[in-house]
Amino acid sequence: MSKELHGIVKGWESKVRKAQAAAKKKRAGVSIFGTMSVAHVDDDLDNPGEVYHAEKVFSNGDMYTGQWADNCPNGHGKYLWSDGCMYVGEWVRGKTNGKGKFSWPSGATYEGQFKNGYMDGEGTYIGCSNDTYRGSWVFNMKHGRGTKNYTNGDHYDGNWRRGRPDGQGRYQWNNGNQYIGQWRNGKMNGSGTMIWASGNRYDGCWEDGLPKGNGTYRWLDGSFYVGVWSEEPKEMTGTYYPSTSQIGHFDWDPQEVYINYLKDCRISRGEKISVFPSQKMVNWPCEGEFLQKQPTLKNSRVNVARTKRASADGRLSSAGGTSWGSESDFGSETNGQMGRGREDDEGFGSLRSDDGDTSKRNRHHHIRIQPTKRQGRTITKGHRNYELMLNLQLGIRHSVGRPAPAQSLDLRTTAFDTREKLWTKFPPEGSKYTPPHQSCDFRWKDYCPLVFRTLRKLFKVDPADYMISICGNDALRELSSPGKSGSFFYLTNDDKYMIKTMKKAEVKVLLRMLPAYYNHVRAFENTLIAKFYGLHCVKLTGSAQKKVRFVIMGNLFCTEYAIHRRFDLKGSSHGRLTDKPESEIDSTTTLKDLDLNFIFRLQKIWFQEFCRQVDRDCDFLEQERIMDYSLLVGVHFREVSQSGEPLTCEARSSRAGNTPGKSTPRLSKADMDLLFDPSRCASIRLGISMPARAEATVRKNDFELIGEPTGEFYDIVLIFGIIDILQDYDISKKLEHAYKSIQFDPTSISAVDPRQYSRRFRDFVFKAFTEDS
Repeated sequence: MSKELHGIVKGWESKVRKAQAAAKKKRAGVSIFGTMSVAHVDDDLDNPGEVYHAEKVFSNGDMYTGQWADNCPNGHGKYLWSDGCMYVGEWVRGKTNGKGKFSWPSGATYEGQFKNGYMDGEGTYIGCSNDTYRGSWVFNMKHGRGTKNYTNGDHYDGNWRRGRPDGQGRYQWNNGNQYIGQWRNGKMNGSGTMIWASGNRYDGCWEDGLPKGNGTYRWLDGSFYVGVWSEEPKEMTGTYYPSTSQIGHFDWDPQEVYINYLKDCRISRGEKISVFPSQKMVNWPCEGEFLQKQPTLKNSRVNVARTKRASADGRLSSAGGTSWGSESDFGSETNGQMGRGREDDEGFGSLRSDDGDTSKRNRHHHIRIQPTKRQGRTITKGHRNYELMLNLQLGIRHSVGRPAPAQSLDLRTTAFDTREKLWTKFPPEGSKYTPPHQSCDFRWKDYCPLVFRTLRKLFKVDPADYMISICGNDALRELSSPGKSGSFFYLTNDDKYMIKTMKKAEVKVLLRMLPAYYNHVRAFENTLIAKFYGLHCVKLTGSAQKKVRFVIMGNLFCTEYAIHRRFDLKGSSHGRLTDKPESEIDSTTTLKDLDLNFIFRLQKIWFQEFCRQVDRDCDFLEQERIMDYSLLVGVHFREVSQSGEPLTCEARSSRAGNTPGKSTPRLSKADMDLLFDPSRCASIRLGISMPARAEATVRKNDFELIGEPTGEFYDIVLIFGIIDILQDYDISKKLEHAYKSIQFDPTSISAVDPRQYSRRFRDFVFKAFTEDS
């Protein structure tokens, strides 16, 4: 511990002992927020918003000295925890906000930006063993540009994502080896160069920290080896080219790179932070009490208090302003005088009609969460599609279980040939290749089997789990009604996979775009486009000769979170309204564009990635002449009252404020899950279990796609992806566009040119999703 800290601790230890001795004489129910003898007698009765200097000792041994207002730290102050942790810096309504320095008893320090109690912004962390990171932070995690010096002498300079190297970066080991190139999730991944201290180097592709794919190994003498690299010797091929010198490496085995050369190139884990500053934040009682008192404070004293508060904290408004805290601290209440006052103060009066009354269409939607129910009807014997289900399960078991050699992700163009399909007969008595069964005689077709097998590998689908989900003892479930296209949908019992029947035209579209689709999903791991795992056909023998074509996809809503609301968003307005009253809307109701009464606010890092990926996916679909696709969004409200109404962030914060003394941060449940549950953090990806906030909106008219924000926020989890990507702009859609353009506004209908559709879709999505400031 530094001399400065040591002196502060020694000076305050005597005060702690005196305060604790005095506390024993008081009755047990006294608040932990008692004042020291140095404060005035009436200091407990703070004037709302008045900032003054205070020194406080709490009964749990913690101490604070600095600027104080509204019964919590406000401005510059110093807080010393009884366990030796200390923070010196800026506070906003009881939370560390702005510049500050946090010190641990071990000697570790963080100095830089804070936001809502978190290390957030530019900052420097120096560990007790001199493990040092300088750079960008987001929610206690290294994220953005930064450099790190490890205790063992290693050094990394580059991009970070969620605490790990990710993106372009340079890592230098203490033995002189260095890697320059792409990273993913803390491992060398993508295009990169490894340079050994000896001068030899490898330039090429990497995957999960090892050379994988095309690459070249060069010796210092000028000789080199070019080929396809893999840790599996059977998958590795290449050619050695000697230099002009007499010395050669003809006996060299490329596997030496994996066995010996890379064994000393392991990434250091670095020092682990024992406890985060956000975990030390106290639930101050200031916010709940102040919210209850504020509507009655109408004298000039309040305005004076506002002026004092603003002068102590430049983040807040001046005396003439109306903001009393950050957006996450204060929002409009759902009922009571506080909500009406906020609407008048912050300019929401513009949403009222001229006579002062709020029009009916501007009222908030009354959200009521119905108990979640399972979708679909189980297909049992006697169901009209029972035999079709048996045929499908037999075919999948045959296709997935068929032995196949290990394949590289680099596929030849012949694998995408539309004529690349396998027909298999399934007689009831069985054959040399198929088992006997109790269904009817049928034929089974696999389209581009090698491509879809490789796609399943790319999407990390385990073949055994895939087969058990679809072909296990549990039957499939048929959704209650077919889609608009006339297709039927089936769900596996574990909800992992969805099976959709297809028209011949849709099969042709998928096969046509399959090479581009494969390259796209391989290049962009976070793509929002639907994942396809297999394309098959069942042909019934006999007089019917009926063909049923279907595709197997991932079920977007297979998640641990209950889906409370689902939206199918296209960016068009014609026919995009669900004619159901709120009382009949449940978790299975698919709402549309004009039903959307929220703006979804994503954290900065996720919003930036979201915008980039939507642009990439829309560019791909536009190039393939695809239109009429949708963004399917599932919303899970983090906290719901016993009556079934989602709780706003303000209502939850106020409820949390009734229990002062707890040392858990009063932030969103999503943020706390992200920090305290590593398994949840690992499961979060773009579009999958993403913590966010939803802000309620109201529309001025019935044709406005995005309403005006109201300041009413909900903690939510989002699941979303782009679906229905098999409709091209064919002659039928062109005729539909021409016909509807005569009757309706051409910009409001769904059937438009792919370029116009893509542009309209992006404009709408980037308004419905915004950055959470």
